[in-house]
Amino acid sequence: MESKRQQKFAGVIQKDLAEIFQREGMNYLPGTMVTVTKVRVSPDLALARVYLSFFNAANKDLSINTIKSHAGEIRYKLGSRIKDQARIVPQLDFFIDDTSEYVERMDKIFDKISKEPRQPEQPEE
Repeated sequence: MESKRQQKFAGVIQKDLAEIFQREGMNYLPGTMVTVTKVRVSPDLALARVYLSFFNAANKDLSINTIKSHAGEIRYKLGSRIKDQARIVPQLDFFIDDTSEYVERMDKIFDKISKEPRQPEQPEE
């Protein structure tokens, strides 16, 4: 479980990264909207796992690899924003957040189940 300190720091990172992607995301991925869905920070605040969602991206694996290749530049920009709030700028690890795809898949499964004919219940003997 994350401490209050980790949660607060993760919130700061999420907010600032969202602004960075909003303002400068077109430099990395033209025509694609990048959303920072979740940030998890290690107990020593040295590593941040950043979960991203891509809208209007043809290939999500290519998109995440592009972001990973610019991780140093993104970390530098983050550092210039949080330098007064943190002693160290965490190392950034980027991951694809596939929660929405999981929800869609589960919805399809539930729809399929609800359309199947129900079997009559057998009386207990």
